[in-house]
Order: sequence, then structure tokens, then C-alpha cells
Amino acid sequence: MQHPPEEHAVTPAEPIVIPRRLDPEDAQLALQKLQAILKREEVAEALAHRQENDDDESNLLEGMLQRRHENEIKSIVNSLHPSDIAFILESLPVNERQAVWQLVNPEFDADVLLEVDDWARESLIKTMDLQDLVAATGTMDADEIADLVPDLPPDVIAEVQKGLTDEERAQLIEAMGYPEGTVGAIMDFEMVRVREDVSLEVVLRYLRRLQELPDHTDQIFVVDRQDKLQGVLPVSKLLVSEPEIDVAQVMQTDFLTLSPLDSDADAAGAFERYDLVSAPVIDDHGRLIGRVTIAEVVDVIQEDSQEQALSRAGLQEEDIFAPALTALRNRAPWLLVNLATASTAAFIASRFEDTVSQIVILAFLMSIVAGIAGNSGNQTMTMVIRAIAVGRVSGASTWNLVKREIKITLMVGFCGSLVAAAFAWAISQSWAIALVMMVAMIGNMLMGAALGVLIPVLRDHFGKDPAMGSSVLLTFVTDSLGFFLFLGLASIFLL
Repeated sequence: MQHPPEEHAVTPAEPIVIPRRLDPEDAQLALQKLQAILKREEVAEALAHRQENDDDESNLLEGMLQRRHENEIKSIVNSLHPSDIAFILESLPVNERQAVWQLVNPEFDADVLLEVDDWARESLIKTMDLQDLVAATGTMDADEIADLVPDLPPDVIAEVQKGLTDEERAQLIEAMGYPEGTVGAIMDFEMVRVREDVSLEVVLRYLRRLQELPDHTDQIFVVDRQDKLQGVLPVSKLLVSEPEIDVAQVMQTDFLTLSPLDSDADAAGAFERYDLVSAPVIDDHGRLIGRVTIAEVVDVIQEDSQEQALSRAGLQEEDIFAPALTALRNRAPWLLVNLATASTAAFIASRFEDTVSQIVILAFLMSIVAGIAGNSGNQTMTMVIRAIAVGRVSGASTWNLVKREIKITLMVGFCGSLVAAAFAWAISQSWAIALVMMVAMIGNMLMGAALGVLIPVLRDHFGKDPAMGSSVLLTFVTDSLGFFLFLGLASIFLL
């Protein structure tokens, strides 16, 4: 059997001894201890500066306290898994984050930089000099370096490339060439390949020569001499089959493949649907160029979930400890849109000033009509955005969705409006007001349900994030229409 090219061999990493078990509660406890130490250090520095002794004694005391606190921080942080260190750094204000980062053992630098979120990574890289950055990135694979390229200074990238082999440099350039949000941007190049005309015993001997397998190796890829993918050999099948059998006899030819330009969200959906651990990535000629593993897919799912939650409020991910002006640039645009929409709703309500002045109780009831419709529409919108994310909504199914949500809303709205009408009658003793309340609520809820489907579907159709600001737009319609329906009906039937 021809052994895989050098790029496919697994380069063993230096073993990292983790003296503590992996437990998220450990990270939470460590964070609390660090915050207490940092607070203590702040107080100690203040006391040292207030000493009435001479400056030399004060400086000596301050230095001793600082060294003691640094040793305590080192002992806590460097006993944690890199993922937990990343969590702690993300949970600290920028100045404290950078101070603690300086005390992290350099052997963890690469792993922490890969684990920490983008918005926090930038502040960490600012504190590192050229040699530290080159040393950290020098231990990474090409696909991992590509993840950090947007945050690394150009001179660091140039220096790192000097230390790569030609094959690694080609992999790095290839990984950097794929747009963010595609399979190519998240695939890795570490995998095991074999030929189909060798026996399983030969494959097992080859695997034993490797010091370790690439992470999440659940299948071995079977390729020809041109690296075209012929099939996959599950590791479980390899272990239970007779060693004399050839790979071609037990390999699977029915398998999922991904293209490097496929959406990473589509890949995540495929992993979820078929319960995959890894999947091969092939080019237009059928050649195996990489693979995607469940580790990358979990990150994609988590990032998409966070982005959707923020997008619905018109936000982008930000450092929660960033300066106020930075946060203002993130939050102001959609808040101004919300202000404009709220002003429109208020303007509509003001057009019915005479109606409200004559029947004051309407001022207390109209917010119910708008609020219930907004909540109902948001329920529909959440379902639709989720369906779009997993690819279950198409243009042909849009109107079916609208009709379904209208039917559901009509049933729910009828029941809810009976309760609202009873409440309106109880505080107004007017059956006419109760009836107006009931009709306006049902009408506004139906419009909210229809828009809860149409707003995200239309944004997705025009290539926009279906979640971005959708709730703001929905609230604008349900508030404005709710006031118009309720006060308009009241003007017609109650005056």
C-alpha cells in the first residue's frame, strides 16, 4: 500500500496535562476566585500608595503583593482546560483580561486563541509581541491559522508562512480563499486515506504506525491514485471485519460529500439529519481536499444560534466590556429605527385624540391589542426563522405557511379575545367596547401572524439575514395597525 502523502500524516502535538477534570462548574468557580483576587489586588495597590513610609518601602510592599497575586492567578488559570481559560478571559473587562492573559502558560496560547470568541481575541492579540504570536501560530494546522488570519498582523502571517512546508503553505492559501460561512472555511486537512486494493490488515498496520489519529476519525477515506474519493471505510467496520479482506469489499460507496462552497449552515443541517461525525469535502473533479468534523459543526450551530438571537434585536456580537462608544455604534441604528416606528404608532394614535378624550378607557385598552398581536407574531416568526435556518421553507411553501398560521392564530385569537373582551367589559361596563376590543384583537393578531411569516421569508429571498431586525419591523406593524384598528373601530361604533 502506498502511504498517504506527507500532508496527511498526523503531527503529534505536545501532550498537555490537565490536572483538573473537565467541568464547566470548575471554570465558574475559577472565575469567581480570579475576580476576588483582582479586587484584592486593586485594594492592595491603593493601600500601598497610601503608606506614610518612604517611597522605597511602599514600592517594595506593592511589588510583593503583586507577585503574590500573580502567582495565585497563575496557579488557578494554568490548571484549567484551554476552553475554560477562554471562557474566563471573555468574562473579564478588557484591562483585567489582558492582565490575566499575560499570566497564561505559553503552551496554552494557541488553543486559547482558537477557542476564544472573535471579539475577545483581538484584545488578546494586541498584548502579544511578534515572537509570541509566531510561536503560538507556529504550532497550528493550516486551517487553524486561516481562522486567525483576519486578526493577525500582516508581518506575523508572513513570518508564520516562512515556517510552513510548501504543502502546508498551499493548504493555508486554499483555506484563506474560501468565503466565511462556507464549508471550505471550516474544513480541516488532517485525515487518513487508503487505497481500495489493499487488505484491512495492511490498513491496521499503517494506523498502528501513527502516534495518534486525527480528532473525530470515525471513517477512513478510500481514494485512487489521483486522490478521487471512491468510498469510505468506517473504523467500526475495520475493527470487526476479517483482516484478510480487501478494503474494496467492505468500504461504503453510499456516503455524503460536501463541496467547499456549500454553506456551513447546510452542512450543519446534513450532520444533524444523518447523525454524522465527519464528512469528506471534494472539489469539482471529485478529488478529496478536506473534511468537516462534528467539532466544527457544533461551533457553526452555536454561532448561528447566537447570531439569530442578537439579530432579532438588530444587534451584532460585541464585547460586553467594550467602551460605550463602540457599543453605541452597534445598538444605535436599529434603536433609531425603533424610535421612528414607535413615533409612527404614536402619530396614528394622536389622530384619534377626540375619540380617546371622549372614551378615556380606550387609552388603557389599546396597548393590550398591540402587545398581544406582537407576541403572537413573534411566536410565528421564531418558528419560521428556525425553519429557514434548517432549509425547510421554500417559495412554494410560503403561502401554505401563511394559511396555516392564520388558521392557528384565528383559533388562538378567538379564545384570547373572549378573555380580553370580558376584561374590557369588566372595567368599562360596556358591551360595545368589549366587542370592539375583540374584533380589533383578532384582526391585529391575524396580521401579526401573516407578517411573522412574510418578513423573514422576504428578507431571506433578497439575501438578507431573516432574523436581523425582524422583531422591530413586526412590532412597528402590530403597534401601528393595532392602534388604527382599535381606535378606528371605536370611532365608528362608539361615537
